[in-house]
Parts: sequence; C-alpha cells; structure tokens
Amino acid sequence: MADAIQVAVVGHTNAGKTSLLRTLTRRVAFGEVSAQPGTTRHVEVVDLKVNGQSAVRFFDTPGLEDAVTLLDLMKGLDECPTPPDRIRAFLRGPEARGAFEQEAKVLRKMLEVDAGMYVIDSREAVLPKFRAEIEILTWCARPVMPVLNFVRDARSRKDEWLSTLAAYNMHACVQFDAVAPFVGSEQWLYQDMATLMRERRADLTRIVEYLGQQRRERQAAARRVVADLLISLAALRQPIAPEDFADAQKRERFLGDFRAMVLRAARVAVDDLLSIYGFRTDDADVAMLPWLDGRWEDDLFDPETLRDASRTLGTGAALGAAIGAAADIALAGLSLGTATAVGAAIGGLASQGWGQFGRRLANKVRGVQELTLENEVLYILAAHMVDLLAALELRGHAAEGKFKSGPAGGTAELKPLLTALQPGRAHPDWALLERRGTRQDQRRTRLVETVSDRLKPVVDARLQ
Repeated sequence: MADAIQVAVVGHTNAGKTSLLRTLTRRVAFGEVSAQPGTTRHVEVVDLKVNGQSAVRFFDTPGLEDAVTLLDLMKGLDECPTPPDRIRAFLRGPEARGAFEQEAKVLRKMLEVDAGMYVIDSREAVLPKFRAEIEILTWCARPVMPVLNFVRDARSRKDEWLSTLAAYNMHACVQFDAVAPFVGSEQWLYQDMATLMRERRADLTRIVEYLGQQRRERQAAARRVVADLLISLAALRQPIAPEDFADAQKRERFLGDFRAMVLRAARVAVDDLLSIYGFRTDDADVAMLPWLDGRWEDDLFDPETLRDASRTLGTGAALGAAIGAAADIALAGLSLGTATAVGAAIGGLASQGWGQFGRRLANKVRGVQELTLENEVLYILAAHMVDLLAALELRGHAAEGKFKSGPAGGTAELKPLLTALQPGRAHPDWALLERRGTRQDQRRTRLVETVSDRLKPVVDARLQ
C-alpha cells in the first residue's frame, strides 16, 4: 500500500469527531470524549492500521466555533482570486493567531491533507453557523466527506441535513453513529470515500476488504470463546462425599463454591469478549454493561428464570430455588432425585444423557455424589453471552450510555445448541476452567468449532 491516506476530521464543537475516531480505529482510549464543548483543543493524530502498516492517518482537529463571523471576514479579504487563496490569506493574517486560532488550526490542516471528514451532529437543527462551516470547508479545495453522526438517536434530523448537503453539491454522505454503529458502516464510509478520491480507490478498496475480514475473524473468535465456556461448564463435575453432603454447612459451602466456580469462568469469558472487541473492563463507558455490574449473575441462577428456561426447553424438570446445580443421586430411572436443602435444580439422566453411566455407577457404589450444571443454566448463560456478543458488535468505542440487555432466558433458537453440547457431558476432563494453554483433546477442539458454528445463525439473527 502507498503512503497512508491523510484525512482531517473536522466539524463544529462537540459534533462527535473524537467519538467517531475511537470507533473507526477501535482505540477506546484515544482523545477525550465529553459532553462539554471544546474538549479537543489541539490537532491529534491516530492511525488506522492494515496488516501492521498505517493505511489512514486521521487528524482530530479542534471544533469550529464561529464560522459565521469568519466567513464574513474572509469574504472581505482583497486580492484573493480563488477560494483557497482566501483561506491562505486568512492564515497569514493576525486573526489566525487571535480570535480565530482554533479555526486556523482546522483550516491549516485541511490544506495539508488528502481529504476531510466533516462530522455533523445530526440531532442539531441546520443553523446558519453550519452552513458557514460547509462553505468555508469547500474553499479548501479538498474532497470533503460529510458524516452524519448520531443518526440512530430519535432526535436525529438527518433528512434536513441531507437536503442541505445536497444544496452545497455534497451528495456523497455517510450516515454513521459513533455510539451504536450500523453493522458494516465502517466499510460503507471507506467505499464512499473512494468515490471522492479516485486516485486512492485501490487503497481504499483494500481497506474495505481488510475491515470485512477483521469483522469475520473477530466474530469467529468471539463465538469460540462462548463455545469453549459452554463446553467447559457442560463437562464440569464436582464429586462430594456422602458424609459431606449430609452435613448442611459443608453442603452449602460446597454448593456455594461450585456456583462461584461457574461465575468465575463466565467472567473470564466476558473479559475475553471485551478484549476481542477492543474494550477494557475498567473503561468507564463499558462498566455500565449489565454483564459487569453483577445483575446477569443473579439472573443466571434466578428460580423464575430457570423455570422459564425449562418451559422453553420442554424438559419438564422440577426446579427448586435453583443454584443451577444438579445432584445426581439416583440411576437408571429409579428416581430423578430430590432437591438439595437450598433448592438446587435436580439434574437427572433424561436431560443430561447416558454417556457417563459407567463412571456414575462406580461413584454410586462408592456413595459419591456429583454436582453438575443443568441444561437450563447452560441455556440462560448462552443467551446472555450471545446478547453480549451482539451488543459489542453494535457498540461504538465512544459509547457512554447504558446498554439495555435483552430478555432473560434466551430463545428457542438456542435449543439445538444444547444438543451439540451434550458430548461434553461424558468428558469431565474437558472442563478447562483454569488451565489455559493446556493441550486440548482433538475431539474437544472439534466440538468447540461445532458449537461455534451453531452459534453463528443465532448471532447473525441478533444483528439483523
């Protein structure tokens, strides 16, 4: 690829320029995003890299503040045969170092770059100050790509803006949302830039292809994280001696430890998903997600949620206070067992398969009982993880608001997923909760890919 395409990102104060760049570059820590106007006071640089090399160099510029007065000033300048000459004459004058210092930084950079992105807060009414900004930017003799930001917001006035931009002969315009970008919107942006920059069309086409590949790889990696978690939890078995099970305090402590183990594994998977999508668990904007404030954990073991899941799955299991564990204390259909003192969900052979009959029988003879996770819990956890994956696909790196999670319990679309998980029940050694980097059984690796493939249509449906 040739030298990086240089793009100045310009616009009115607080239009979302830095927010846009955070999302385009997946750099959640770039710049400062604030509801206060004038946050960016200097030109800052950030690169979009393709295969390790800078493909686009963005210049985040200060906000334009008083374009109406500046336009009047420049129209009064003498001996300026062309619009760019007016811009240069202004930059040589004292006003560029005084009252219009911020605007001068923007226009100076516009004359240096290959193109500009004019970021518009589409929630704003089309006022004279914005018309003045558009006119001034066209004087720079550089291709300018308008980017309508925040178009998902109910207050967006995008139709008014599209009409205004067309009046200034700006017909190539991208509708974006730095907080909740449309799937594929980054690629559309670069495709439209290619129409304005014919000499860099090949480079921009390669960027579009690269972004598509990265998105597919990101989704596949995320699905594998979810699949790996579900297989580990399906395989999880914790034996407990009968004398410990009979002791109420020991039993409750054992059940609590089991539940905590499950939640730790889920939290590790959540962290992995955040990392794949370029977020950090300590980022203020992501900390509002329900998966990081503990509520999803309560939902995972909520009795009513488990009962709903049981009805959806059609298992007919009698669910108690539901810590999400199953105590297999009977075999071969003699009994489905009884709930534990804390109301644990009863597992049973009917819902968990027969592959472990020999080992269970040996444990039964020894009087050892085993704790496993019920299918209902796996179902609810899968639903939450799919919701999180879809949310991260649609969440911009400048988002500050609270994400609204979907209904607990998932959908019937996840039922085939549970069938795919069942081979894991027969392999307690597949519960790789705290042994990362361990050489995996090839059968487990294949099962991860199978479960990941089953997740794809469910995730795709959430993104429609």
